[in-house]
Amino acid sequence: MLNILIVEDDKAISNLICSNLKSEGYMCDYVYDGEKSVDMIDKNKYDLILLDIMLPNVNGYEIMEYVRYLDIPVIFISAKSQVDDRIKGLKLGADDYIVKPFQIGELLARIECVLRRSNKFQKTICIDDVKVELDSHIVLKNGKQIELTIKEFKLLVELIRNKNIALYRDKLYENVWEEEYTGETRTLDLHIQKLRKKLDWNEKIKTVFRIGYRLEV
Repeated sequence: MLNILIVEDDKAISNLICSNLKSEGYMCDYVYDGEKSVDMIDKNKYDLILLDIMLPNVNGYEIMEYVRYLDIPVIFISAKSQVDDRIKGLKLGADDYIVKPFQIGELLARIECVLRRSNKFQKTICIDDVKVELDSHIVLKNGKQIELTIKEFKLLVELIRNKNIALYRDKLYENVWEEEYTGETRTLDLHIQKLRKKLDWNEKIKTVFRIGYRLEV
């Protein structure tokens, strides 16, 4: 299981990130102080660090200079939105830079991309009694393999990665089918119906009126 360190002095943001990471199957530690984060990094093995810039005692840039040679991917999360700030963070060696406020779904996607590039990406996702093998495209429910088409699999993964978030129909379609959504097709709705039936997820995949769909977990 991958272990992520959250270095963020805003406790509400830190708790939100940690809660969502754990629901995605990650382990995570969190620290609110820049100086203490260095102690945590020295004592533990982390697969990724989420790093704020404006921190007590030691700022994020200074921490980045400390960890840049430790082979730990880093994503800056900061309210500092100027281009110069982003350039500085990336030049120091950060793998990505995300500006507050952000959507938790976007952060999770960025984390996934960075972990994949660093060959640390989790290859299995578990939701209740369903296990999804991302590399082999195998889906198991209670240990029994469920046959899904390529589009059904991509749709399932998109729903899981954004679980408990209402996804707009057009964005969901475009992410899975990789083409513009014109609103004239029922392809998405039909695939949702098939997923509900195959996984027995009628109560989990909710229709959100005038928006789209949400996987409730």
